[in-house]
Amino acid sequence: MDVAFVTDWLNLLLRWSHLIVGIAWIGASFYFIWLDNHLRPPIDPADRAKGIGGELWAVHGGGFYTAKKFVLAPEKLPPELHWFKWEAYSTLITGFLLLCLVYYYGADIALIDPSVMPLSRPQAIAIGLGFLVLGWLVYDGLCRSAFGEDDAVLGGLLFLYCAIAAWALCHLFSGRGAYLHFGAMLGTIMVLNVYFVIIPGQRELVRAKEEGRKPDPRFGLSGRQRSVHNTYFTLPVLFTMISNHYAGLYGHPWNWVLLILISAAGALIRVWFVQRHKDAADPLVLAAGLVLLAITALLALPRPVDLGGGPVAFEQIQPIIQAKCVPCHATTPTQEGIAAPPKGVILETPSQIRAMAAAINQQAVVSRVMPPGNLTHISDSERQMIARWFAGGAQ
Repeated sequence: MDVAFVTDWLNLLLRWSHLIVGIAWIGASFYFIWLDNHLRPPIDPADRAKGIGGELWAVHGGGFYTAKKFVLAPEKLPPELHWFKWEAYSTLITGFLLLCLVYYYGADIALIDPSVMPLSRPQAIAIGLGFLVLGWLVYDGLCRSAFGEDDAVLGGLLFLYCAIAAWALCHLFSGRGAYLHFGAMLGTIMVLNVYFVIIPGQRELVRAKEEGRKPDPRFGLSGRQRSVHNTYFTLPVLFTMISNHYAGLYGHPWNWVLLILISAAGALIRVWFVQRHKDAADPLVLAAGLVLLAITALLALPRPVDLGGGPVAFEQIQPIIQAKCVPCHATTPTQEGIAAPPKGVILETPSQIRAMAAAINQQAVVSRVMPPGNLTHISDSERQMIARWFAGGAQ
């Protein structure tokens, strides 16, 4: 059986699974944050007597629902409790397998860019895994240190660490690989927060109730802190998941700056939504997030290209496209590891090339992310010829 075909199907199944369980996890997380911030004092005095601190009434799907939250715990635990954990664990498992398939098995295409750092495949994989492990160790260490007692100081240190990680990744890997590993680092932190802090804190709460003692408050405090971090990491992680579609960002010379700005914008926008749940939304927080997005867009404006000459005829660039692009962008690709033309783009005929002229110029000349890792060794002079052809009207 063709290896590229099997790889393509594994990619599809893992990506689909990752998306499904990720939606389940993030959806549950967003819902409970919304629910917690919309609880109101219980209407029935009997509920207050039972230790219920807040409730919410809702209508959905043709039915009425009520959700109630105890101040500590019910007098008697029910025989079955649902633990929201496997949504997170499944997201990490499917995401890691997808990372291994796309970025480690396909490291030469998706992860390594010799013009950034001439890494071998083992070196690139080791560095990628190292960032996942180090990301958690540094983050967890900061949270458990004295800095973790002050949310403002801790937030500043975490932002600084994320900025350093973004800079380092973008100076080690291809832009696409760097963005994905930044998101994978944050996503790993989020899941390990659930595994090592949030779920153990919930188990302590249940254990204390079963043993008839007061729960240790530090578990609740640390669990709440990690949950807050998780919700603010969510939008930056979601951006990195779709970032491979935006070569103008990850292929930019300042790609690490753009990554930091968009991540900060996502976190601020999420802060605003959480505030909005509490009817205390600060418009300045939303404005700051939107301003950062606007600054990112301005910084990402296409750079002027030195054309270095007059227009180039189609007959001059067609051999370049044939030799440097068609190995991947063909009905039947000849490039090892490519089972189908990426994004369905085929560049075998003059009409197909002309139809994709803007995309060819953007990715091969402006962002220079194609060919990935410059696998087909396109030269600067050949890129310039494509630019001159495009500037002349792509006739």
